[in-house]
Amino acid sequence: MDLDLVFLGTSGSMPTAQRAPTALLVRRGGERLLFDCAEGTQRQLLRSQIGLVELKEIFLTHYHADHYLGLPGMLKTFALRGRQAPITIYGPTGLRRLFIALKVIFGQLTYPYHLEELRPGDVLDRGDYELGAFPVQHAVHSLGYALVERPRPGRFDVEAAARLGVPEGPERGALQAGRTVVIADGRAVTPEMVLGAERSGRKIVLAGDTAPSPSVLEAARGADVLVHEATFCHEEEERARETAHSTALDAAAVARAADVRMLALTHLSPRYLAGQVAREARTVFPETVVPRDFDIVDVPFQERGAPQLRKGGALHRQTEAVPEPEAVP
Repeated sequence: MDLDLVFLGTSGSMPTAQRAPTALLVRRGGERLLFDCAEGTQRQLLRSQIGLVELKEIFLTHYHADHYLGLPGMLKTFALRGRQAPITIYGPTGLRRLFIALKVIFGQLTYPYHLEELRPGDVLDRGDYELGAFPVQHAVHSLGYALVERPRPGRFDVEAAARLGVPEGPERGALQAGRTVVIADGRAVTPEMVLGAERSGRKIVLAGDTAPSPSVLEAARGADVLVHEATFCHEEEERARETAHSTALDAAAVARAADVRMLALTHLSPRYLAGQVAREARTVFPETVVPRDFDIVDVPFQERGAPQLRKGGALHRQTEAVPEPEAVP
């Protein structure tokens, strides 16, 4: 099953000509999960190959304006298109209070919406994966999210199954699903007799806005991808502490301690170029990328290779990204 991250907005508190504020789409098989919905998110989707899909779920990390201002407009657009399917919005405590204010903006909708306030430690069970909320350290009540797939059965040994007399068909499917079968001669064949060692699932961690935090480190242990903010570089460390944000070095230290496979840095201040941020982080954690808007990170199963950054992967015409201009002083 395919799993990737589409970076729709990678700027910090305000948009720039090249970067929109925070929004990230997780695609897993046929599922589409949007994390944060900053100003202009629906237009970013429309500009991409993805389009403004009928999202079923939106997850907010916190209620600073640069993380939710695009939500009322998107909800209204869905209504103008005649949407009937319900949508669920998740977020930390305060979501219902936020929607009292937002309803003045989007008005009457053609479809129901459900609000789910999450607390740190809450877990949404999705069958073959879990989506958990964890605490982070920011200026307001905030959550990070971890998508953790359950382990998968080992590889099916066709030769072993043939030697045991397991016929092709439903019996082999049942064994692959972890169920014991009884074959024609009355013998029971257990999954362990035809399956290899259990294989790990994938794990992606989205930290949202946060200062360096032990809770993020704990949530990120062994992750395939950690998406972490890097609002500042090291020379602005004091400013980072004042605003409960992180530097590129902070994020890299978390990634190294958590032993993640890839660190993706977002929420960049317009004072920095991507190259500056990447160079600083790579002094501590070499497997760092700094996605631009419309970049995609593919997350394969571990036995199929490492996560990969596809530059401009969500654009209609995949060309080399346009270099960013000089940073704002």
